[in-house]
Formats: sequence, C-alpha cells, structure tokens
Amino acid sequence: MIFDRALIRVRRRRAAALGPAAFLLDRVADDLADRLAAVLRRFELAVDLGTPGEAVRAALARLGSVGTVIAADAALERGVTRAHKLVVADEEALPFRDGALDLVVSALALQFVNDLPGVLVQIRRALKPDGLFLAALIGGATLTELRHAFAAAESEVEGGISPRVAPFADLRELGALLQRAEFALPVTDTDIVTVRYGSAFALMHDLRRMGATNTLIDRRRAPLKRATLMRMAQIYAQRFADADGRVRATFEIVWLSGWAPHPRQQRPLKPGSAKARLADALGVRELPTGEKVER
Repeated sequence: MIFDRALIRVRRRRAAALGPAAFLLDRVADDLADRLAAVLRRFELAVDLGTPGEAVRAALARLGSVGTVIAADAALERGVTRAHKLVVADEEALPFRDGALDLVVSALALQFVNDLPGVLVQIRRALKPDGLFLAALIGGATLTELRHAFAAAESEVEGGISPRVAPFADLRELGALLQRAEFALPVTDTDIVTVRYGSAFALMHDLRRMGATNTLIDRRRAPLKRATLMRMAQIYAQRFADADGRVRATFEIVWLSGWAPHPRQQRPLKPGSAKARLADALGVRELPTGEKVER
C-alpha cells in the first residue's frame, strides 16, 4: 500500500472547488483524441476510468468513432455533467462484467492506484475481444527537480529526509505490466513536458489545484517547517532556474496501449519462417556468427 486512496479523493474534490489547473489534462486529452482518430474503427461503448475533470470526455465526444461514454469515478468531482453516464467506482475495483466494453481510456489517474497490475488485468477482462485500452500516466521523471530540492533541504535543515514526491513507474516497467496483464500488441511511449514557473511556490500552488499534493501513506504527518520550505525554494532556484530566473518543472507522461486478444489480430511470425534474407535486400554479404568485418 503506497497511496492513501481516501485522501486522493479528498484532494481531488478540493482541487475542483479551487478551480483546477488543467493544462496537463487538456494536453493529454487532445493527444488521446489524435491517437484514437488514427484507429479506423468505431467503439460503441467506452469507459473513461478515473480521469479528473471533463477534458477527456469532451475530446471523446468530438470523435465520430466513439459512441456512449461512461465516466467511472470514485471522487464525484464537480464538473461531471449529465451529458455523460456516471458510475461511482474505484479504479481498483471495476464493476464491469467481462467482455462488456469496446474501449477503456484513462488520463493522469492510474499512477495513483496501489495495485496497477491488478487494475490492468481487470481492464483487459472488461474489454471485448479486440477492445482497446489507451491511458496516460505520470512517469518516473516527473518533478525530479522538486524531489531533489526537498531532499537536500530536509537533509540540511532537519538532518534527514521524508517522502515528499510519489515514486512513479518508468516506461520499461509499465510496458512489462501490459505484457503481464496479457494485452495483445502492447505499446508504450513517453512525452516530456517542461513547465516554467516564477518560483517553487507557484509550482506547489499548481500541484494543489491538480489534486496532486502528497498522498503517500508513509508521508510525514507533522507540519512542514517554514525553514525547510524556504530552504527548498532557495535550492530549487539555485539548481533549476533559467537565465531569466524562472524555474523548470518536469512532467513525464507515459502512454500505454494494448488490445484484448482476438484470433484475427496480427501475430509475429515464427523464427526461421522468413522467405527472404535481409542481406539480399540490402545487397550485402551475410557474415557467419563470430566472423569480423574486414576493414
């Protein structure tokens, strides 16, 4: 157990009440729509799993290839309109029967589940054969600057460090989880977004409005010392500022996609079944194993 799931829901409701900082979600929603537009088929029944806000559902509504969209959300945020069906459901306990859905999408939500392998298995089972899963998660390079600045400040001021930024999975780990969940044709890729702020405090304000402040179960429960906070901001500005004085914050967005297995899907050929040699196509001589190229 890594994340306090009840606290995550509280923080998301608070972010919605404050007026969310949605620039990352808007970017992901547009990218998700572009990726789906390249798939030449129609998805009659889709689920948007755990995504905060309306951006993804609005993007799906603009696509002619997606029919009914169900929002599956345990946070019951403001902004979920009557234009979409709503199922109150936690991402870790899906209420959908096996083989019920044509499409499952999720944006910037699944990085906060405690049992991601189990969630992926549930999603694959809920999809119809040849159904598609497409999600964007926060990756391991996210907020490296804030992580390092807090660690240095706490070590200096308090003589030790505590977990301040969540440990997110990297691209290779997430690709392996897709294969473990038995998705067909799994694909992962990453998008690095660098956002510039006037100070570390402006970044932390945005994180609060994203509902993305510290929800680790092992977080320090005592209030953050003012001296530690001020030293963190100084270290951040010293190490991660540009020439104009604005500081950088890295967000890594990892994309996952996979299909529920179906007999008609493409499969790799068996080793040794090729009918043409790559060396012939390239017009070069094929060397036996161990033979060195002469110069």
